[in-house]
Order: sequence, then structure tokens, then C-alpha cells
Amino acid sequence: MASKGQKHQKYERSFKESVVHRFLKEHRSYGQLAREYGIPEGTITTWVNHYRKQGKVTRDQLGRPVPGSEADNKEKYEILKKFLAFCEKVDRQKK
Repeated sequence: MASKGQKHQKYERSFKESVVHRFLKEHRSYGQLAREYGIPEGTITTWVNHYRKQGKVTRDQLGRPVPGSEADNKEKYEILKKFLAFCEKVDRQKK
């Protein structure tokens, strides 16, 4: 669990995909890759799981969508739909 005020490392999408590729294609272990790149095994596990589910790395190590990814766009679209529905409801109540 994250500590209060803890800073999280951000990784480029291309870097994540290269690590996932090495895991899947070169059959490297999570431990080997973690030691080689100096990143937590759990982070690599998360990237691999997201890749297996979606065919690409679409979320960061905190589970948030990577900006510009399809998952990010879908999430923004759902938020926008809810906001518009709320605005319409408020507008109807004013009339």
C-alpha cells in the first residue's frame, strides 16, 4: 500500500511494452526483469496482466488508464455521458 505523500514512478508506454515483450517472448521471469530494470515485480505483473486482457498496456502501475489510450478515452466518454445526463436532469428541474 502506498504511504501518504509517496511519489510514484511514471513509465513511458513504449518502455512498458518492451518489458512485457521480453517477459512474453524471451521468457524472462518477473524477478529477472525487476532486477535488470530496477522496478518492482508487482508493477511488471500488472503490466503483463493488462496486456493479456487488452492486447496492449493500457494502465499504469496504479491501475489508471494511460493518457491517450483506448481505455482512457472510454473512461472519459462515460464520465462525459454521466455529466450530460446530470445537466439535463438539472435543466428539467429548473423548468
